Amino acid sequence: MGIAPKLLNAPKLLNAKVFHKRLSPKVNSFTYGIYYYCLPLSQLSPVNGKPRNSDLEFPINKKGLVSFYQKDHGKKDGSCLTTWARELLERFDVTQADGEIILVAMPRVLGYVFNPVSFWLCLDRNEKLRAVICEVNNTFGETHCYLCKHDDGRAIEANDTLQTEKLFHVSPFIEREGHYDFRFNVKEDHFAVCIDLFNSNGEKTLVTSLAGKLSPLTKAAVTAAFWKHPLVTFKAIYLIHWQALRLILKGIKHLTKPEQKSEKFSATRNLTKS
Repeated sequence: MGIAPKLLNAPKLLNAKVFHKRLSPKVNSFTYGIYYYCLPLSQLSPVNGKPRNSDLEFPINKKGLVSFYQKDHGKKDGSCLTTWARELLERFDVTQADGEIILVAMPRVLGYVFNPVSFWLCLDRNEKLRAVICEVNNTFGETHCYLCKHDDGRAIEANDTLQTEKLFHVSPFIEREGHYDFRFNVKEDHFAVCIDLFNSNGEKTLVTSLAGKLSPLTKAAVTAAFWKHPLVTFKAIYLIHWQALRLILKGIKHLTKPEQKSEKFSATRNLTKS
């Protein structure tokens, strides 16, 4: 799958829909609008958590209303995101991803951010998608990164399914067991990711997706997104707790949070064609 040069070289705004459907033991689903920044890491400052956009024409930060800081990702200390991502790719021997890395993440809104999951699109020099780092956060302040890649290093196509063991506790209503199936579709004007969860018996229990249109990251686009989805990061955390209440009212058992595993990075164990 080729990534168009416009996506490689220019920051984008993703206007998208989040879909989430629990299949068992009782059905529960929701959909809501959201927006993400898609930022080429080569155009960000390497230190201090401050974006280097003085010589760029895209509004990473807009008068304190919407902002992006490197300290919200990677090591979360303001250090260079590119260095962090390259070290992770090297650790898992992903040598083919030697091109741009694009971070797809929600910005801060009024200084607050909570990203349930951010996606790091790792390209090669021919603009092929070679790996995706899925940086997952839970509401307990913990993070785990799933690195999606092919074992043989080939490019990730839109019809590929990449499977990885579930090692991180996210929801207090779902056991930390089973595996995820990831699918990615990235184009010049479109981004989509589908993540399905299967329990230890191989039964699909959860279906989720994030999909939407990509457009240039301009002041007008950011302003429109801000007013179309006001307080979007607050909305995300609110909906997590609202859906938790709905599950409790439906009689779904609340699980005790397990201690996070010491290994906070993992990679796909195998993959299949869908």
